[in-house]
Amino acid sequence: MTGPQHMTPDEFREAGRAAIDWLADFLADHRDGGHARPIVPDVAPGDVYGSLPPSPPTTGEPFDDLLADVDRLIAPATTQWQHPGFYGFFPADSSPPSILGELISAGLGVQGMMWSTSPACTELETLVLDWLVEACGLPDRFRSDGPGGGVIQDSASSASLCAVLAARDRSGGAAELPRLRVYTSAQAHSSIEKDILVAGFAREQLRVVPTDAGFAMDADALAAMVAADVAEGLVPCLIAATVGTTSSGAVDPVARVCDVAGPAGAWVHVDAAWAGSATVCPEYRHLLDGLDRVDSYCFNPHKWLLTNFDCSAFFVADSGPLLDSLSIVPEYLRNAASDAGEVIDYRDWQVPLGRRFRSLKLWFVLRSYGTDGLRAHIRAHVAATADLAERLAANPSLEMAAPLSLGLVCFRHVDGDEASERLLAAVNASGRAFLTHTRLDDRYALRVAVGGTWTTADHVTELADLLDALLLDEALDGP
Repeated sequence: MTGPQHMTPDEFREAGRAAIDWLADFLADHRDGGHARPIVPDVAPGDVYGSLPPSPPTTGEPFDDLLADVDRLIAPATTQWQHPGFYGFFPADSSPPSILGELISAGLGVQGMMWSTSPACTELETLVLDWLVEACGLPDRFRSDGPGGGVIQDSASSASLCAVLAARDRSGGAAELPRLRVYTSAQAHSSIEKDILVAGFAREQLRVVPTDAGFAMDADALAAMVAADVAEGLVPCLIAATVGTTSSGAVDPVARVCDVAGPAGAWVHVDAAWAGSATVCPEYRHLLDGLDRVDSYCFNPHKWLLTNFDCSAFFVADSGPLLDSLSIVPEYLRNAASDAGEVIDYRDWQVPLGRRFRSLKLWFVLRSYGTDGLRAHIRAHVAATADLAERLAANPSLEMAAPLSLGLVCFRHVDGDEASERLLAAVNASGRAFLTHTRLDDRYALRVAVGGTWTTADHVTELADLLDALLLDEALDGP
């Protein structure tokens, strides 16, 4: 019995060229204005499912048919995160070098769970994480030539989970679990709450720390909560600080958090998933004040550093607690290099066993753009966002909902929540831009997150013009 009919090398080349040509046209549309495809697809739940055959084919189909269906059925039903008018959530950057790195990674098809299963997969990852330490001005304690080091996780949620697990077990593990407490701010990402539940904590073991007027963690309130728990015989396990919160871009006072954590023996984890990319620029490294005292840190190159999802850089000052928590070595994974302690086995730095060759795309990006190119990318967006903020602040129908933070502006309509909601709906219905919302001080606020690969200052100016026009039409319509 013969096996399946694979593509020949020539057929693979032809199909590959067709796929790259399709992607090049797709990206060209974004670069040239991004108006050929709507940002948000006009589909209803079940439309995509219903447009496809209910059963798989029994015989193979030509690649041209697959690519045609991508163009006809899949792409039109996809939210265009790479559109230059996409300002929702946070950026999900991609770039041609990153795409090509991902392609080669897929083609190599390695399983990089251990050094022995692909030495280059492991050692390139170690190298590019060391490169990020230098490029972003991170503390040397996160380099691989000391007790700490870095690893690529799929997301900041997974990175935070690893920090929670290491902190839990360093504080006594299962035997002490009921006494352990975790602290984070009311503005922290929801993944922190999810992570502690996955790690076996009860919801009430998470202490939600109030924030100050700028939506950053109130360090005095944190100190009081920790002191009260210690007085009751409880054990502060972990404090999760945020540099660049999702709702407003607020920056928690990391140094003061460390002042509280140190005497209590709590692990400090810093989540800079979005804002961390900005520290490739020296002028934004004040965001890292206190980072030389924390236990772990993460940021996502896949948000704002031209690297496609998924790629989250997670650093620890000491890998020992992480390995103590996550390392399990069955006989079938034993090998001479690992047994001798000569190599890093990244399977012990994450929850899953298997891992993809993610470092290749990050390596392609760092080499293709260089630090100068990455800094230009960040600076252009920060400058455009500052100009937008000035335009919004000058409009009498709008008010700022939070201080400007790098590439994030939060604002609201002066007439209240309903007016703000109508404005958001009008922007998104225009097809020219897409924004998302949040609530700050329990009031509805619109968010503009500038950072897309193909988003330029001209696109941001177009958004400002659109907002002015919509607000003018509203004023002319009158009550």
